[in-house]
Amino acid sequence: MTRLPDFASVRVLCVGDIMVDGFAHGDVQRISPESPVPVIHIRRTERVPGGAANVARNISALKGQCTLIGVIGDDVPGRELSAMLRAHEGIEPILVVDSSRPTVEKVRFVANGQHLLRADWEEAGAIGTAAHDAIATQVAALARDHNVLVLSDYAKGVLTDRLVAELIRVANSAGLQIVVDPKSADLARYAGADVVTPNSREITLATGINPSCDENAERAGARAVTEARVDAVLITRAEQGMSLISHTGNVAHLPASVREVADVVGAGDTVVGTLALCLGAALPLAEAARIANAAAGVVVGKPGTATLSRSELAAELARLDRLDMPRAVTKLISAGEAARLCREWREDGLSIGFTNGCFDLMHIGHVGILEFARAHCDRLIVGVNADSSVTRLKGSSRPINREEDRARILGALGCVEAVVIFAEDTPFNLIDQLQPDVLIKGADYAVEDVVGFDLVQARGGRTITFDLIPGRSTTLMIDRAASSAAPDAA
Repeated sequence: MTRLPDFASVRVLCVGDIMVDGFAHGDVQRISPESPVPVIHIRRTERVPGGAANVARNISALKGQCTLIGVIGDDVPGRELSAMLRAHEGIEPILVVDSSRPTVEKVRFVANGQHLLRADWEEAGAIGTAAHDAIATQVAALARDHNVLVLSDYAKGVLTDRLVAELIRVANSAGLQIVVDPKSADLARYAGADVVTPNSREITLATGINPSCDENAERAGARAVTEARVDAVLITRAEQGMSLISHTGNVAHLPASVREVADVVGAGDTVVGTLALCLGAALPLAEAARIANAAAGVVVGKPGTATLSRSELAAELARLDRLDMPRAVTKLISAGEAARLCREWREDGLSIGFTNGCFDLMHIGHVGILEFARAHCDRLIVGVNADSSVTRLKGSSRPINREEDRARILGALGCVEAVVIFAEDTPFNLIDQLQPDVLIKGADYAVEDVVGFDLVQARGGRTITFDLIPGRSTTLMIDRAASSAAPDAA
């Protein structure tokens, strides 16, 4: 099963075009009497950092560290963007103020989930000498304190040919990996980069080959790698997924993992930010691309310029693992892995529930308590008694099913996020390690008698009980089966 590395120590230096992404959400119920255009009644507005700043947001959301360098104008949107970025933990903004140009701003008007219009405020000419020198100086001073350089090019004038060449040279000298999100048909201007991430339109303009199928994607990627003199090209192909082509001739086609598209705005930023973190954590490029592809699948299912949390990405990777290897992969994890998951869920503001049992022969009572438990928390972990523990508690004829089988059956349920096997007679030590917010047990126990009650209460959590379904138990099932099998049962 795929395990996300710890991104906390990964430092990404991101340089590029930063902007304010605005959204005006409303509904359309009539056409203007002044001209044949729809009238949108604005219900809600939203403003978030966009462009290269959204790359930084994605890195921060995944618990990485990002130093963001960009250019803003001496204006209200620039000051607003600066304040928004400084409010993000994990982002250190270094913003060059250029009073000769406005802060880039894009506002999208959205009605009933459909984009009606986008309004842009920008000056896309090349930045002046002063801004160029300020950026180059900062990158030269900071490069050796980082693991990866990201160039986020939105063709708004910051990443000029001269600055791109200078930054790549500095990064290569400092031993940084270099990820480029291009906006130019001339990919050769990014020569020396480790990986360039054009979309279908960009690779078509650069090579004259439309990556409409895997074969064409391979041809386009091979040409781009050769002509641009980069180590690899990762082509993002929307609903067709991604294609990774390296200078060594290795090729990987990654199917899209999205289940329903809500909005593609900013998805490329998610790919670049996730890819950079994975490379900074020393993952191989192919594995980094696979994780970035999964991240994009989550983000395009969200409206607006979105990010995803580390726990969301881990959950999506686990889902994909189960689809790829249905017979080999379960939700069964170690206590240590479960504790790590709990820490990540808590950081994301999610409540954690815990219940436990033998679950020897699954029945409707088991399903009832598990569904009840999941309804009272955001994430549910189930502790399962090991075979040795079941034998001590139930007798030498039990368990009927082995611990791995019982754990896998539980893991097949959508209401269960993770399963942990424990060998002790009670889950006290496991509860102490996981520190759940909600403890759930059958109503045959008084709340104060539930193992772990005191631990959960001391943390401000709660213990709740589920009314058992009469006549439903593993023991009764075994007794009925034995009775039916008796010689005089006929």
